[in-house]
Amino acid sequence: MQSKFKIIGLDCPNCARSLQTELNKLEGVSNAEIEFVNSTLTFDSENPEEAIKSIKTLTKKLEPHARIYSEGSDNKNKKGLIIDIISIFLGVVLGVILLTCHMPTWLFWILYVISALLLGWKTYLKAINLLCKGIINENLLITISVIGASIISEHMEGLMVIALYSIGKVFEGLAVNKSRNSIEKLVRMQPEYANILVDGKEKRVKPDEVALGSMIIVHAGEKVPLDGIVLKGQVLVDNQSLTGESVPVQRAEGDEILSGGIVLDGPLEIKTTSEQKDSTVTKIMNLAENASKNKSKTETFISKITRWYTLGVVIIALVVLGIVWIVTKNFELALYRGLIFLVVSCPCAFAISVPLSYFSGLGNASKNGMLIKGSNFLDACAGLNKVAFDKTGTLTTGNFEIKKVVSYNGLGDEDIIYLCALGEQNSLHPLAKAVCNACKKELTNVENIREIAGEGVCFTYNDKEYFVGRKDKTLKTTTIELIEDNVKIGQIELADTIKTSSRNACEGLNALGIKTTLLSGDNLESVEKVANEIGINEAKSQLLP
Repeated sequence: MQSKFKIIGLDCPNCARSLQTELNKLEGVSNAEIEFVNSTLTFDSENPEEAIKSIKTLTKKLEPHARIYSEGSDNKNKKGLIIDIISIFLGVVLGVILLTCHMPTWLFWILYVISALLLGWKTYLKAINLLCKGIINENLLITISVIGASIISEHMEGLMVIALYSIGKVFEGLAVNKSRNSIEKLVRMQPEYANILVDGKEKRVKPDEVALGSMIIVHAGEKVPLDGIVLKGQVLVDNQSLTGESVPVQRAEGDEILSGGIVLDGPLEIKTTSEQKDSTVTKIMNLAENASKNKSKTETFISKITRWYTLGVVIIALVVLGIVWIVTKNFELALYRGLIFLVVSCPCAFAISVPLSYFSGLGNASKNGMLIKGSNFLDACAGLNKVAFDKTGTLTTGNFEIKKVVSYNGLGDEDIIYLCALGEQNSLHPLAKAVCNACKKELTNVENIREIAGEGVCFTYNDKEYFVGRKDKTLKTTTIELIEDNVKIGQIELADTIKTSSRNACEGLNALGIKTTLLSGDNLESVEKVANEIGINEAKSQLLP
């Protein structure tokens, strides 16, 4: 039976890997796996209650700051990080006092011990507990270095080593939390509930309780919980979180609809075509959560050699100590040289920073809207020679602006914008919002307003019948037409604004010799305009999904 828990307080991939190895050695526990990215622990056991007790006991011993909670707990790792920062700050302050002030020897040693403990008590405790388990890692090297420096009276160097190491661990923890927050934001698109139809009545349930082929209702403002086919209703759906497209898509009877989109003007009746575990939004969420499983060759290699490397460093340090002692006959100098070798050969640089750099890269990519499936794919980016971009929401902001107003009967630009805004004032469509934002006059209510599916809206104003939308499908630009009593009197041309970072990104890729291509479903004119403005090498338009 598989069990899943949240585990917080692990601030380095190396620590998580070591703990995972030891958990799999526990009796009654198998297939234990710690997902460092999303802070989860899974394991198989015939007696989960007893197993989790053993797991918590061992975890507390090997990783004092780590805590295990049931899945769904809202606990965070901020408290432990704050304690570490305060502890290090006090330790550094005491170290400065020791360095600058004269005091009796007994007082110096008391403050020195307190300072060393404040700076690295967690490191020392980990080193001892792991050593009892036969594990030698960087915690032991640092601990030996501090003790050795104290023995040969290099007190300040000992404090400096543990201070720099601990400060580095704090920055590492901050980087981990930042990356985790970025990834968590990505997976929050998972709908929390579904409205299922039972005997003609709505019942709110969890998405994983909805069976395949069930009838569900999605109201305006709600997320589509499961993939399905529209049975009844005609609405606009915001799929920006799925596709990046800022313009809502229309869904009507018979159309396929994906989970994760937001219904803007429901309700919508849907027959589900997938269970939650197979839905689009769940697949995207799993990609983000399981990215750390797809490790690069570098990361896999480092994880294998770290333990043996550390043991090798200790042995060679002893050899250095012995050789210097034999040659110089000075044990203190020999011990000093051996400790120097320990510090400079500490595997922290790659045992911690290599997996952390991949993890931070994945998190930073998520923050910027890029979902990378794992560190092996991140490595593959080094060999790129061509990059293809989508346009809307990727190179552009998705926020439309009015570029041109055309009048056919002498009306001024502001009057055309005002009449269009009267019809669009209740719409959630991005084009409608752009027109309303550009209108400088105060809007009033109109009469007989009604929507024409796929085209726009009709309304009555000052005893005249108006249409605002798009009837002419041959127009090559993003355009809103204004028709008065069946006569076209004006139109507004809009364009998506280009992100300020897009041009810099494309220039950087071109400088690296990487060719850029723009792929879009928009018309040729608008696609080529964006490509030329940004500096993209090749553009393809009017493409299907």
